[in-house]
Amino acid sequence: MKVPPEITYRNLEKTDAIDALVHEKIAKLEQVCNYISSCHIAIEKIHDRPRAGSPYRVRIDMTVPPGHELVAESNPPDVNQYPPLESVIRDAFNAVVRQLKKLSEQQHEYDRAKVQDNTQQTTALVTKLFPEEGYGFVRTLDGQEIYFHRNSVLHDDFERLEIGTGVSCFVELGEEGPQASTVKIVDKPGARAGKVEQNIIEPPLGWNE
Repeated sequence: MKVPPEITYRNLEKTDAIDALVHEKIAKLEQVCNYISSCHIAIEKIHDRPRAGSPYRVRIDMTVPPGHELVAESNPPDVNQYPPLESVIRDAFNAVVRQLKKLSEQQHEYDRAKVQDNTQQTTALVTKLFPEEGYGFVRTLDGQEIYFHRNSVLHDDFERLEIGTGVSCFVELGEEGPQASTVKIVDKPGARAGKVEQNIIEPPLGWNE
């Protein structure tokens, strides 16, 4: 967490067992989401001898970037024999874990969608080929060298590629860095378009170094 969690005890004495349980639950929260901004836990005894329900109440207030506030509270109201404080604590943490998991999943889905939206089609030239290994590299017109695999080449055209072949592709972020996908041949070395006296794709400076 960005700041240490705050734990408040009201009208009851803190014990080592209860404190250990709370910190165990906090550690599990951080396993679900490791960028929690703040967390305040209030553990209180609101009745000495209630006629019904639990004498304990546990409330958890949490903030998660960029500006999400999560609140969970446990105070079992309708029980014949009220549960021990440990159970009330677990119920409160279970409730906030469910909220945290849902929020974390939504944020990850948003991040994945954002990455897909930022994926752009570009034009590039084949600069390196390793036919036996089934991969190669292309250099985009801004000079960036990008890895591609033969399975990313459309129409099974990997065998048709040569050094200097012009392609269109999408650059996306893979596990080991940028990589080209949906690679399509658009210009073979020395090809001409109609009567145009220059290559369809103009090589970037130093592309064949």
